[in-house]
Formats: sequence, structure tokens, C-alpha cells
Amino acid sequence: MSVVSLLGVRVTNNPAAFLAPYEFEITFECLEPLQKADLEWKLTYVGSATSSEYDQELDSLLVGPIPVGVNKFIFEADPPDLRRIPASEILGVTVILLTCSYDGREFVRVGYYVNNEYDSEELVAEPPAKPVIEKIRRNVLADKPRVTRFAIKWDSDDSAPAEFPPEQPEADGLDDDGAAYGAEEAEMQAALEEELAKVEQEAPGDDQEMGGVVRDEDEESEAGSEDLEAESSGSDDEEDEEDGGEGEGDDDIEMGDDAEDKGEPSGNGQPNPATEQRQQQQSEVMVH
Repeated sequence: MSVVSLLGVRVTNNPAAFLAPYEFEITFECLEPLQKADLEWKLTYVGSATSSEYDQELDSLLVGPIPVGVNKFIFEADPPDLRRIPASEILGVTVILLTCSYDGREFVRVGYYVNNEYDSEELVAEPPAKPVIEKIRRNVLADKPRVTRFAIKWDSDDSAPAEFPPEQPEADGLDDDGAAYGAEEAEMQAALEEELAKVEQEAPGDDQEMGGVVRDEDEESEAGSEDLEAESSGSDDEEDEEDGGEGEGDDDIEMGDDAEDKGEPSGNGQPNPATEQRQQQQSEVMVH
């Protein structure tokens, strides 16, 4: 919190001749008595926009003792020294800075643009090579000030602004949790890399890896199908053997005796009993 607050600044002689003094009516408020020093007001003229070498302090004023409450005074400052201003920088737009400090610490700054130009249209249209100072008038753009405030330490430590970064003497005794903080991120990173590696191995863009995978799967599927076929063929063979035992016996019978196979009578002219029995069995099978 600032003990002194700037309430307003008014330029009393504006516009004015270039060599006329500057006059400001300054109003401020003081919230508590100032114990260490008076308020120091300064007015600085910026002689060049390209270098601070030509800046010059026009005047300074100590104001005090300061009573508590609202205060007002007139600050009058001398015009700039032409010898310290480059000839090419006299005309045109420049800046003046009104500042106030307490105990060597600046707490407020007010900046104004100032336009320096000739007071006649003839000189404005055709300016001479050497500036005619008597014909130059200044115009302070008082309605557009730029105010900057700074937090400073006043008389008590309570009014001092917080330091940045703040002091933390107890922080040195604390355990360093940097490793613990990064452990979880490291685990997540490792898991992510492992997952990405798996995805890359299965990526369709890698022909070699895809080919190997396909071949392995084919080999496994073929091996499985061979086993299944072997088992199924084995069971079919067993069934064929069981059925074929009778069939083969029939075949043997049929191959052994063509006459019996054809159902023709035997050599004694009588029907063959074995043939009649087999035909009866076949008819029964067909019926079923």
C-alpha cells in the first residue's frame, strides 16, 4: 500500500513558448506522516528518441514536511538547454517525465508527449535550415498522460513490497522430491515406448515382419489341420476296418467264387445256400 497517492497533475501554461518554464499544479494525498525524508519531485526532458544521452533534468523540488491529507502545490521547472539537444531533434514530438521519490525510491512517474512546432504556417511549410527558437511553441498533450506506479518501502517494514522470489530458508532442509516426481513419468514413458514397439512390430507397413507372422500362423494352422486330419483319417480307417472286415470278407467270398457272386447255382444244380443268405442280408440292409 502506498503512503502517498498522486491524485492529479495540471499543466497551467499550455501551450507555451519553447523557452518558457514548465508549470504544473500537483495534487496528492498523504495517508500517514513521513518520518525519514521529504518528497522529491523531478522533471526530465527527453532530448532524443534514439539515445538517453541527451536526456536532461530540468529541475527538482523537495516538498516537506508533508501533513496527512490532501496537498497541492505548484512545481515550476526551467526549459531545456538547447546546447544539449541535437538540432535535428528540436522540432517534432518528444517526451517529458514528471517523477516523485521518497528516500531515494521512485514511486510514481507521469509521462507526457510534447509537440514542438513553429507558430506560423510559412515556417511550417518551409522550415529554415537553422531552427528559429523564438518562433517555436510547445504543446504538452496533458489529456493523455501515462502514469506508472511502483511499490516501495516507506517508513515501516510492513509497507515493504513482497520480494520476488520470496525467501524460503526452510526449503533447503526439505527432501528433494525430484526423483520421486519423475519416477511415475518415467514408468509411463517406458510403458508407452513398449506399447509403441508392439504396434510397430504389428504394423502393416513392415513387410518382413508381417510375412514372418503370416508364415508362422500358416505353419501352426497347417500343423493343427494335419493332426486333425490324421485323427479323423485314423477314425475313418478304423470304421472302414470294422465295416471293411465284413466287406473284405464278402469281397474275398465274391473274389473267391464268381458263381456265388453272381447268384448262379452251384455245380450240383442247387442254389448255393451262402449266396441266398448274403442276398437276404443285402435286401434287409436296403429295406432299413
